[in-house]
Amino acid sequence: MEASDTEEFGVHAGAPIGGSNELLDVGQEDNQVTNSASQDTYRSLCVSFTCISLQMEEFLGPQAEYNEEEEERKYYRRKRLGVIKNVLAASFGAMIVYSVYMGLLQMQLILHYDMTYREVKYSNLGLEDIDRKMLMGINVTPIISLLYTPVLIRFLGTKWMMFLASGIYALFVSTNYWERYYTLVPSAAAIGVAIVPFWASLGNYITRMAQQYYEYVNYREEHVQEQKKLPKGACHRYIIVFQSVFSSIFNVSLRPAFVHPHKWRRASPRLPPPGANITGLIPGFNTTILERLPRSMLLIEVESILMGFAFLAMIIFLLLCGAAYRPTEEIDLRSIGWGNIFQLPFKHLRDYRLRLLCPFFIYSGFETMFAVTGFSLSYGVCVLGLDKLWLLIVVYGLSCSVFSSLSLSLLYFPRWVCLVAGAAVHVTLIVVLLALPLRPNNPEMLGPLLVISALWGLGSALNKTGVSTVLGLLYAEEKERLDFVYAIYHWWQAIAIFIVYLWSNLPMRAKLSILLATLLVACYCYWLMERRLLKKVSFRLPRIPRPRHKVKGYRYLEEDNSDESGSENSDGEEEDGKGDGAEELDREGGGGDQHAASGDSSPAAARRAAEVHHRRRDNVQAKEGESEERPGG
Repeated sequence: MEASDTEEFGVHAGAPIGGSNELLDVGQEDNQVTNSASQDTYRSLCVSFTCISLQMEEFLGPQAEYNEEEEERKYYRRKRLGVIKNVLAASFGAMIVYSVYMGLLQMQLILHYDMTYREVKYSNLGLEDIDRKMLMGINVTPIISLLYTPVLIRFLGTKWMMFLASGIYALFVSTNYWERYYTLVPSAAAIGVAIVPFWASLGNYITRMAQQYYEYVNYREEHVQEQKKLPKGACHRYIIVFQSVFSSIFNVSLRPAFVHPHKWRRASPRLPPPGANITGLIPGFNTTILERLPRSMLLIEVESILMGFAFLAMIIFLLLCGAAYRPTEEIDLRSIGWGNIFQLPFKHLRDYRLRLLCPFFIYSGFETMFAVTGFSLSYGVCVLGLDKLWLLIVVYGLSCSVFSSLSLSLLYFPRWVCLVAGAAVHVTLIVVLLALPLRPNNPEMLGPLLVISALWGLGSALNKTGVSTVLGLLYAEEKERLDFVYAIYHWWQAIAIFIVYLWSNLPMRAKLSILLATLLVACYCYWLMERRLLKKVSFRLPRIPRPRHKVKGYRYLEEDNSDESGSENSDGEEEDGKGDGAEELDREGGGGDQHAASGDSSPAAARRAAEVHHRRRDNVQAKEGESEERPGG
């Protein structure tokens, strides 16, 4: 019984025991599958993290294919191309601005000269003398420009000054949509305010681009890396090339846009006696010169086209022109004090180089105004008629543009060649104009007058490019003085244009005599300047105060400890001790080394900055360690 019971129990009880073991085996198999899946996932994650870490290490670690010198060379090559782009953009922007200004002014003067047009348009508005007041606003306001031009350039920056001035020219165009005293006269006065800052900032910009190009070509030199003063004559060749390119492009703007006979059909006017014997510009000229009055909608369309080009010039200055100075250099230029900025233009006139170049500055304004008013009207219109005026001015403008490239000869000849050659051409032409017998309505004189116009353009090109280039060569190493120098140059030009505005009623023979006398005096003064420089006579340059870094609103690090107590006071005491009127004597250029924090972002510059930072940090840690050891020791 017991055996059978046992057997029965074993038989019947073994089944569930055996079944339970099979279930346990199934669970163990599921656990093994789950563990193997998790292990596979873990392995794949490990492989992924390993690949990522290897990639990060490869990216952050030293790369065998990375060539620092090659990357640095490519970087500065891009910088040089950027400088060339800046020069071309500034040249085309200035050409467009001046083309718009001259085209609109010529169109308005021709329309307003016609008595019928005046009676039709202005009979009920009382604007009979609007032209005289506009010209007065344009020519009188630049007289005080020397007071505010350096302030505007240093406060706004060179690039933003060009942009703002081009915007004022666009404002002048826009006011012609609604011709009233309260629109035209204020905009004309604004043009007069902006003329000298615009041209001074352009001259400063082109010279500064030449300095930058030299720095990017010679980026390995120690004085370039440390932002020191450039060696004497280092960037002269680039100044010559860039000034020539700028003049060649800009002088295209001297051709008129809206005096072509196919656009304005003119009647044959009664011509006055021409040449050197007349008084005024075109006395006795017939005041009805338009055969048909232009439609108002046509004038609006023309002014809209001019407005579009004015906005295009603003966009070019804003987007295509890079900054002339690094941000830290801009801060240094502004932080010398407003009182010093007001005084320094006048103090720079103590430099005999600028004083002896002033007659050439004045003659530059004289001869330009004589070409576009005296010669073209008193000779061209009175001899050939108003329908040939466009041809004379086109020949003059194209001649200026083409012959501006002759200034490249300064790469191989002395710097006086351009000025002397231009003066010789103009002296010959002035004598010819004084002696040339002319009679009115003489089409046979078209050829000789076109030759005279082309030769006058040759002399103007050599004169203007020569003056700008000589200024750049004399002050090539003085970054902080360029705005003062070019402001003085264009201020004297504006004074000369104002004198031409005042002498409009003088006899033509007297005007030519003044031109000749001014040119001879300018040549003598320039010879005297070169003679003094050859003898190494010391010239006086005003001291530009050291920039105050810790003033309202900005602070940046220098290699020396600018946060050290008493450093600011010592600088101020040093400046006060020397006085605002202190000057330095220099035989070849004056001024010490200019050191400013570099805004360069090249690979080598970043590496050098990192090394300097690590050295400073190590020094600070070493000093802290010494200070901690002293109390315990």
